[in-house]
Amino acid sequence: MGVLKRLRERRLNRELAAYRVELLDTHYHEVEHMYRRMRVWRHDWRNHIQTMKVLAADGDLAKLRDYLDTLDDELTRLDTPVKTGNTMADAILNSKMSLAAERGIDVRVDAHIPVKLDIPDLDLCSIIGNLFDNAIEASAGLPEGRRMIRVYMAMKGAMLYLSFTNTASEGKQPKVAGRFRTTKRTAGHGLGLAHVDEIVHRLDGWVDRNSEDSAFTTEILLPQG
Repeated sequence: MGVLKRLRERRLNRELAAYRVELLDTHYHEVEHMYRRMRVWRHDWRNHIQTMKVLAADGDLAKLRDYLDTLDDELTRLDTPVKTGNTMADAILNSKMSLAAERGIDVRVDAHIPVKLDIPDLDLCSIIGNLFDNAIEASAGLPEGRRMIRVYMAMKGAMLYLSFTNTASEGKQPKVAGRFRTTKRTAGHGLGLAHVDEIVHRLDGWVDRNSEDSAFTTEILLPQG
């Protein structure tokens, strides 16, 4: 039994290592895509100014107003709605919020955290990214009007507190051996929650999950300093 247990642990460690690489690559490309859109818009800003100068010189105020309205709409889409104070948290939260919005999910984020955290950026990115990915997938199975994700992040004394709540199509989920089992069917799924648990344990933190009839909540506390 000891040999089989060690073999299973080694296999899980290999799967988690491969999953970390895949996850970070995915998050990197999502964030890079968001910033690339912003860079393109800034690059075009000079052209926009020149166009508006021409319209103003011609006295074509109607077209100038239409142009300004179009630019305002575009800027609203590109603006990052969440500004936590921490660059890494802002990047991954805004990236995932954009993905959720594309899937018709009502997302609300209330996050206020220090510019500098003791948590390594990669760990913070993995925790937020995994929790958001799970919330998006769980909510996406519901009718559009019922899709919801709520995120709260703040300092509680010397601890960073994170809370993710999402509606879920599976209803209340039972615990098996003290853990919720994933309802995902594709290969590699379920490693996300295991990866979050591994990070929280390594950082001497605390994690708790609660499943109700229509919602699933994950709460995490991570010591700072």
